[in-house]
Amino acid sequence: MAKIKAVTFDLWDTLIHDDSDEPKRLAQGLRNKRDERRHLVWQALNAEQSVSVEDVVLAFDVADAAFNNVWKRHSVTWLVEERVDVILNGLGRTLPSDVRAQLINDLGYMEVDIAPDAIEGARDALADLSQRYALAIVSDAIMTPGSGLRDLLAKYGLREFFKGFAFSDEVGYSKPHPSMFHSAAEQLGVAVEEMVHIGDRDHNDVKGPQALGMRAILFTATRENDKDTTSADAVCASHAELPGVIDALAEASI
Repeated sequence: MAKIKAVTFDLWDTLIHDDSDEPKRLAQGLRNKRDERRHLVWQALNAEQSVSVEDVVLAFDVADAAFNNVWKRHSVTWLVEERVDVILNGLGRTLPSDVRAQLINDLGYMEVDIAPDAIEGARDALADLSQRYALAIVSDAIMTPGSGLRDLLAKYGLREFFKGFAFSDEVGYSKPHPSMFHSAAEQLGVAVEEMVHIGDRDHNDVKGPQALGMRAILFTATRENDKDTTSADAVCASHAELPGVIDALAEASI
């Protein structure tokens, strides 16, 4: 078994608590993210030529269904601009280039402007682990692009600990596709089997890396749906425990 030299992290529900921004939006009297995204598209289109909210919502829902099909079946996450173009094509509409660009930015940076929370203890765990291992992010970009996810990590002082970033919109594939993990390994200068991956989903974050000879840890601090059926090499419920769990796997591989 290869020595562990590097650690890769999922982002959503591993470092950042997914949808913890929704209570913040509610407190500010804002729409939830799902409704706001549809409103932004309607607003941009309606300012150019009248369109019903219902038609925009339907087109967005159809585009979301198509996105999820491609994501789950082919391990590809469309770029935000591709998702916007699918919606526009479905409506038989276009937008001026500057309006389209602003819409893409507004959709992509919603979770940066009003940010979900970092999971408790994440920064301390990264500071500890970075002293012994090379660290990288391996994360799907669903609506927020890799550039925005870097900004989100920087907002909580987490970005500085990472030497590599494999975001699906930049790699061209999403987890569990091998390209995601190979990209991280190449950036860190290690063999893929010398990495251990941390994430909250058994299919993407455990089965994917294990198929490449990596070790994998299921992280359950905010999502524990897969805890009872996982094939993970370890299960960890908090960042306070994580360095010890990783060190134990590293010692077992020596």
